[in-house]
Amino acid sequence: MTPTPDLTGLVEAAPGASAVTLAVARGGTHDVYCYGRLSHGGRPNTPETAYEIGSVTKTFTALLLAELAAQGRVGLHDPIDAHLPPQHRPTPPHGTRITLLHLATHTSGLPRLPPGLLARALPTYFTNPYARYLTRHFHRDLRRTRTRRPPGSRLAYSNYGMALLGHTLTQATGADYPALLAEHLCRPLGLTSTTCGPAPVGQATGHRGDKPLPPFEIPALPAAGAVRSTGPDLLRYLQALLTPADTPMAAALHTVQQPRLRVPRSQDRLCLAWNLREADGRTILFHSGATRGFTTFTGLCPQSGTAVAALANTGPRSDGRFVRTAYALLKQLDT
Repeated sequence: MTPTPDLTGLVEAAPGASAVTLAVARGGTHDVYCYGRLSHGGRPNTPETAYEIGSVTKTFTALLLAELAAQGRVGLHDPIDAHLPPQHRPTPPHGTRITLLHLATHTSGLPRLPPGLLARALPTYFTNPYARYLTRHFHRDLRRTRTRRPPGSRLAYSNYGMALLGHTLTQATGADYPALLAEHLCRPLGLTSTTCGPAPVGQATGHRGDKPLPPFEIPALPAAGAVRSTGPDLLRYLQALLTPADTPMAAALHTVQQPRLRVPRSQDRLCLAWNLREADGRTILFHSGATRGFTTFTGLCPQSGTAVAALANTGPRSDGRFVRTAYALLKQLDT
């Protein structure tokens, strides 16, 4: 199969993938290009094909925080103690307090992963490493976690912190994460194929190299990486960020795009989950994500109204080639 020209570089950057999807908004037009099949020898890849989007989930969690704050149900600067029972609170040093904003900007002082998770992950590290780590383990580990540094003092990417943000929002609202996602984000934005649950019928099969993998499971940390979506839905999501006033979530969509701190040893800044980069006089917001069997890139340029979502059903490579290629494509389309 000969890929669409816009897809060629992405397909070449994703060896082992049987499916690659590219969704593009530019100049008022919206296009979705699909290459390949759901698995090697399987059904054709279509715009309805679902992919695991990994850490792009974190941008959804940040938007949930912003929307609940816009509704007055939580505040960005709320300490997590205001919403969590004592047995679900990690202990920061020197009597400081972790806030929801700390969690959304990776400045909570929490480690990258909960203590004990790697030991549970090792038997299935290259297939489904988080499947055996359950909510009861997460709750137990919260009690025994001591943060490594005072909250707000340093940027350190943390899946644990973003998972705790999602957990705190569920405690504040009484709804579980999939329900929060559906009610406060997917329904208002019209994301009909975005879910946080078992792999839907029509999801592509993930691959590590040429090896097919089972659907990714992350039962205890859904807010950090459990969302599944399609090219068209991610494009609708990015379009909402480009034109917040056209949505019922304008305030929250603006909030997540405001820079909060500068990334060390970089000119980039961090918003609520989103990375922000000034390039050639343009502002680019972007975030990538991966599971063991999928790689995703999302990015947008508000000034030009350009957005790109790129998805492949193969796990990330150490050189980051797929993400770098997708980012370069966004910049190319933005010129």
